[in-house]
Amino acid sequence: MAGANRRLSKGSPVLEICVDNAEGLFAAIEGGADRIELCSALSVGGLTPSRGFMELAGRQAVPVYAMIRPRPGSFVFSPEEVEMMKSDIDTARAAGLAGVVIGATLPEGPLDIATLTTLSQHAAGLDRTLHRAFDVVPDMDAALEAAIRLGFSRVLTSGGRPTALEGIERLAHLVERAGNRITILPGSGVRPGNAAELLARLGVTELHASCSARFIESDSQLIELSFAARDMLKTDAGNVRALRAILHAHQP
Repeated sequence: MAGANRRLSKGSPVLEICVDNAEGLFAAIEGGADRIELCSALSVGGLTPSRGFMELAGRQAVPVYAMIRPRPGSFVFSPEEVEMMKSDIDTARAAGLAGVVIGATLPEGPLDIATLTTLSQHAAGLDRTLHRAFDVVPDMDAALEAAIRLGFSRVLTSGGRPTALEGIERLAHLVERAGNRITILPGSGVRPGNAAELLARLGVTELHASCSARFIESDSQLIELSFAARDMLKTDAGNVRALRAILHAHQP
């Protein structure tokens, strides 16, 4: 599959765009996204995309990583949910995707090493990102070391705050601690208007964003019947293009 065949050079600037529908996928590609995080339900932080969506994305000439998260809410998963996630990883592999985005925590808060080990082993041959379950752990330094031991390529994080800009001090600490052992991928609220500040402060080579713009639904019947909200967000190719230009311009 095309998505799995295109590999990005280590250390090259990478703009990852998260999308939850086909229109967003093609807008991200049009804008020049270097990598796609494929989801459903971005309004709740992203859930596992459908098999059909994975198959569509796998046919595109851009690396695609599938979010593997079976429901909204906490990152504490039952044995049955872990089995679901293993099956979804199989679907991502069969669709030709380049990687998966996973995470799990214990009820007490730390990363669930046993579950992450199980999922990581099941994802053999796929690249792996640790998602923002990382942002709810009580000890990020310990979680970072665990992510490194588990062989993750990167950690998607806002530094434990609602946005990456608010968490910039913690992000700077994580970048320094990580060194060249793992990539810190700042995400949440990243936009063309604040990307330069994040890049100057953090010195990172990868950014994660939705690059969305507000869209007003004009079909009143869809709104009345609760098939659509009046005010929605959609991926904007222009925002992707602008953010990518800023990221690539800031690299040495």
